[in-house]
Amino acid sequence: MENNVLHIEGTVENILFRNEENGYTVVDIDAGGELITAVGELGTVEVGEGLILEGSYITSRKYGTQFKVEYCERKLPETVVNIEKYLASGAVKGIGPGLAKKIVNAFGEATLDIMQNDPFRLAEIKGISKGKCEEIAAEARKLFSLRNIMDYLSQYDIRSQYAMKTYRQFGEEAMNLIKLNPYLLCSDYIELDFRKADSIAKDLRIEQNDSKRVIAGVQYILKANTTQGHSCLPLEVLQKKASEVLRITESDFYASYNIALENNELFEYFNRNREYVYLPDYFCAESFITDRIQLLRDFTSPDDFNFDTLIDIEEEENGIKYENLQRKAITSAISKGLMILTGGPGTGKTTTLNAIISIFEKRGSRVLLAAPTGRAAKRMSDLTGYEAKTIHRLLEVVYDQGGKLTFAHNENNPLECDVLVIDEMSMVDVILFEKLLRAVRLGCKLIMVGDSDQLPSVGAGNLLRDIIDSGIVTVIELKEIFRQAQKSLIVTNAHRIVSGEYPDLSRKDNDFFFFRRDDYDKAVRLIVDLARTRLPDAYNYSPTDDIQIITPSRKGTLGTVELNKVLQQYINPPNKLKPEFKGYLYTFRTGDKVMQTKNNYDIVWHKGDEQGTGIFNGDIGKIVNINYATQNAVLDFDGRVANYPFDMLPQVELAYAITVHKSQGCEFEAVIMPVMGGFDKLYYRNLLYTAVTRAKKLLILIGSEEKINNMVDNNRRTRRYTCLKAMLTTQEHKNNLNAADNNKGMGILEFLSLHEGKD
Repeated sequence: MENNVLHIEGTVENILFRNEENGYTVVDIDAGGELITAVGELGTVEVGEGLILEGSYITSRKYGTQFKVEYCERKLPETVVNIEKYLASGAVKGIGPGLAKKIVNAFGEATLDIMQNDPFRLAEIKGISKGKCEEIAAEARKLFSLRNIMDYLSQYDIRSQYAMKTYRQFGEEAMNLIKLNPYLLCSDYIELDFRKADSIAKDLRIEQNDSKRVIAGVQYILKANTTQGHSCLPLEVLQKKASEVLRITESDFYASYNIALENNELFEYFNRNREYVYLPDYFCAESFITDRIQLLRDFTSPDDFNFDTLIDIEEEENGIKYENLQRKAITSAISKGLMILTGGPGTGKTTTLNAIISIFEKRGSRVLLAAPTGRAAKRMSDLTGYEAKTIHRLLEVVYDQGGKLTFAHNENNPLECDVLVIDEMSMVDVILFEKLLRAVRLGCKLIMVGDSDQLPSVGAGNLLRDIIDSGIVTVIELKEIFRQAQKSLIVTNAHRIVSGEYPDLSRKDNDFFFFRRDDYDKAVRLIVDLARTRLPDAYNYSPTDDIQIITPSRKGTLGTVELNKVLQQYINPPNKLKPEFKGYLYTFRTGDKVMQTKNNYDIVWHKGDEQGTGIFNGDIGKIVNINYATQNAVLDFDGRVANYPFDMLPQVELAYAITVHKSQGCEFEAVIMPVMGGFDKLYYRNLLYTAVTRAKKLLILIGSEEKINNMVDNNRRTRRYTCLKAMLTTQEHKNNLNAADNNKGMGILEFLSLHEGKD
């Protein structure tokens, strides 16, 4: 422990607040006659309990001095007085103050021992019937089971929320089950890190090559690789990683691997004589996507459509002349059950999409629009004039009976629409797309819009590219750059980059500018000068609302972390009128531009009279206020205003500078991008292309012409392991399923049928 960590020992006098989900609790502690307010993840502590706490004091204007708990050790009350307080507090359901006194009078200091080990002795007390005794005994078992789990896991610095999840998952048998197999804590519901479970297993003397450990370790490796975009791994790659990480032999790996296949804890897929290994959820997702796409594409419109007439009407009403590929796209969208519309900037995707929506609306079809992120949905709404929602809002996030996040719309409650349009499809991962397809009724038309040359999704899979490359879905790629767009050097250079040509960096009279710099400090000064002064003065751009710095990396002088600190210092400097909150990475202050870095489905926001829940990874907003009295900050995300308790602020980062990956689905009036140094693997063609296409009116590159040209030359696409493209070739997919089905106790076809209703 650090020197500034303080130790307090005392008895719980009052419970002031408790969050039942995560165990965050505010209590009054009697520490040798001194009343101290303690806050932290204390779990299910009750009045009368003894606590040994480690932490430090904090001060707020509203709540005064509080003890912030970093470590908590619980002790059951030992004195008769405290035992009575404990039971009278409602710790055991069914026991109130009067009954607590009777029980303590009967058993004295042995009360809690009796309630834990021989609760049916309570029937000895006058007034406690056999039925009442059984009721109290059941509640006592629950209480002591949870306490035992919390106490046991706390030895490993495992937070109380995991203990509470464990109890909800396994009930009174939780302790026994954990000791038999601590890797149960790594389940999708509890989500404890494998390394924590492994430390418990070590103390339980579970062997390194024990199949429970190996299977959990393999699943951990596969999960970790989903964050790198892989929905599966080749068997030989997985084996090598597992042997290194788990310190096991090849034969140990295969012995456990075969068990996992038999138990459907892992799934394998054969593609071109190579074996790929999946977690069940990802195998189910790619298989379901395959089957549902093949069904949706076969639905066609009645023959009574006069496509040319419909398109002619749109041309006349809007004063537009659609080029041939646009007319083909409109026709395909109306006639096909499934269609992909793709193309680079300036090729008329929005114009085409507006015509498609208009025709469906005129025919009385119910059309819904969605996009992966809030920014992308807002942009879609602005360009089409129709309301667009995020996919999460469209599907409506809810909790199931087990407390796990799921979606309200699924096979049993499909979306009420005839046409569904999804924009920015390159950002959609396989798990989210599976959930979306489960909510699309058969017969509903699905139109996917995106640019496959953009970066792939942050989540697993390479969805849009795989579907396009499979060749089984109608794809219309718009290629002609319209005359007005041709005037933009942003557009023309974007097309040059994606086709492997070097961008024109010599022009000084357009919307695309290049500043040659080879010194990092000078580049930083230029970025600050442009963002703070030159662009606001020349174009009346807001440094926070209109200008966005985009960079390939988080690290280094020109990475997001360091740039954000410098930009904050100049754009939103310290001011005594601007409250601050010091976080782990950044100091936040009122007026700062921030980005949400993880999905938060529970947070409530208000937008005028509208109320909703959920702020999602990639949403950009501004800190409106920081209030130490209430211990929270107020953040505004494009009009959605939400309260963030201080302990939630680690979910946001400063966003004066963001990575190219985080910029996907967004457009900004002006974009500034440093292109200097860094790791070559971060500098490649479609990353540059993605960055360039984020700018609406002005793009500035700063750095080396050689580096920019090298990015264009480096056409390696981020390699992602996925078998979706192979699965989409129907015959090969069916052969795999049938072969696997013949080799398993529960076959894959049965597994998928069980998962049809899974959310």
